[in-house]
Amino acid sequence: MSSRGKLVIISSPSGAGKTTLAHKLLDEHSAHMQFSISYTTRAPRRNETDGVDYSFVSVEKFEAMAEAGEFAEWALVHGNRYGTSLAVVEEALTTGVDVVFDVDWQGGKQLSEKWPDDALMIFVLPPDLDILADRLRRRATDADDVIERRLKAALEEIGHHQLYPHLVVNDKLDDAYAELRAIYLHCKGGADVAPEVLEVVRTNENAGGRAHAVKLMQAASS
Repeated sequence: MSSRGKLVIISSPSGAGKTTLAHKLLDEHSAHMQFSISYTTRAPRRNETDGVDYSFVSVEKFEAMAEAGEFAEWALVHGNRYGTSLAVVEEALTTGVDVVFDVDWQGGKQLSEKWPDDALMIFVLPPDLDILADRLRRRATDADDVIERRLKAALEEIGHHQLYPHLVVNDKLDDAYAELRAIYLHCKGGADVAPEVLEVVRTNENAGGRAHAVKLMQAASS
């Protein structure tokens, strides 16, 4: 493990699978990795635990923390505020711990600009928009109007894929995770990683993720 930690920034439209992939990576590398628990002003969903999934705070508390400069990044997403503790990130980086972020493009952009040498940015794409819509509806944790807003926001989110050097299409979860895992291991180990890891990285690079993102945007506008 290197002496300094990495920020593993995973973004996607809602329903594309970034949270599942982030937690799979964390489960495998928990010895030297932690999940960034964001502060948020939204209400907890079913089965979410304060301090584990998110730190749930009032709008007033969040705004006071932002005013005091306590956030490394924060953004307004779907009408709710989300932010990352600056102190937690700084401590992890200096002690050699990698931090996994499940954030939207706004958070990813702010984090990568603040720590450009420490950020590994990965954008997760759905296989198509119909599957994305179905995944959101099968969650059954949001009202129909919220789901519709998230679907509309998905196109805008995908439009920011250019900010991310690495793209992963989450069609089959195991395949998507293999690609994300290989990108992470390559970032940590460079050319010293196993040949099979390098092969997965090359396969990902040749998979046409950028063209797929453009195709999704074109499909949404047609």
